[in-house]
This record gives sequence, C-alpha cells and structure tokens, in this order.
Amino acid sequence: MNESTVSAAAAVPCAIDALHHALRAYARRWPAEAAVVDLFGGLLDEPGHADPGHADPFTRDRLAGHFTASSWLVDGSGTRVLLTHHRKLDRWLQLGGHADGDRELARVALREAEEESGLTGLSVEDAIFDLDRHWIPERTDVPGHWHYDVRYVVRAGVNEDYVVSDESHDLAWRDIAAIVDDAGADASMRRMAEKWLARS
Repeated sequence: MNESTVSAAAAVPCAIDALHHALRAYARRWPAEAAVVDLFGGLLDEPGHADPGHADPFTRDRLAGHFTASSWLVDGSGTRVLLTHHRKLDRWLQLGGHADGDRELARVALREAEEESGLTGLSVEDAIFDLDRHWIPERTDVPGHWHYDVRYVVRAGVNEDYVVSDESHDLAWRDIAAIVDDAGADASMRRMAEKWLARS
C-alpha cells in the first residue's frame, strides 16, 4: 500500500467521525429531531464505506437510500434564499445533490450550490443546518429510494447573478419570511425558513 492509499484510507474514519460529531451537535440544538438524527446515524454506521462487500451509503450504489447534501443559499442581506425549480421533481427546492462518494458533506453542499447556481465567491458553514429524510419516487431504471439529505448554510458573495443549469427549470431568490407563510411550499422548506428566522 503506497503513501497516498494510506492517506485516503485514514481520511475515511476522520470524515465519518466528524459527521458523527456534527450529528450529535445537531441533536443537542434540535432535541425534538432526535429520531431523525438516529436514522442518519444508523446509515452512517453501516459498513459500506469501509467494507467493499457492502454498498457505500455515500454513493448511489446503495439503492435503498444514500446521503445527499443541500445548501440553504442565502444572499448578503440574509433575507432571501436561492431556490431551484427542480427539473426532475418539478418543485421549488433548495440546491443540492448526491455525495457520489465524498464524505465531506459540507463540501458537497458548496459544490452543488456552485454548479447549480453558477455563483462564485460562496462560503459554507461547518455546522449542519437541517436534516431531512425524504422519499424519491421510482424513475426509469432507478428504484424508489430514500435520500438522507444533510443541509448546510451557504452564503453568497458580492455576485448574486445566478445562471440556470440543466438541472433546473429556473432559479429565483425568494423572501425567506414569505416561505414560512406559503402553504404550498415544501414542508422542509418552511422548517428551514423558520430555523433561519429564529437564528437571525
């Protein structure tokens, strides 16, 4: 085993431990969500990321469900969030996507925000902002499965002129306070809006 292989192998437990620590910190901040945290911790404890005989929960190969990461991308004023009219799900949601083997989920959230918005100068907070386990319906050759979505606050820089990617019908800056009162908004979107307003 060469030095780079050893370094990569050592990074896996470090990333897993860091995520466990972040989940425990989240549970302390949001004790009412303890059952959700347990679901995420259970997936994190599965042997796939260390055992080649099991599907890695950080990849799409684990067909029953896997980790994803999303960004609550706020503007400089902290009053608006950038949402995508998601092409596949046909709903207004936060930006995000699959981990695809990356165990640093804050980095995944930042990368997805950059790719889906075209914005530069973004920054991500280390702490988990929200957790959401949601069902993704079957599509063509992909069976229905669970997304274990870990959400992070991403802050826009000076440039807020987004570019719509192929993954979106459209993008829009939405007033966060208005999302709380929007009965048509996704329930987890309203929850994140409430959390953001409570800490602002």
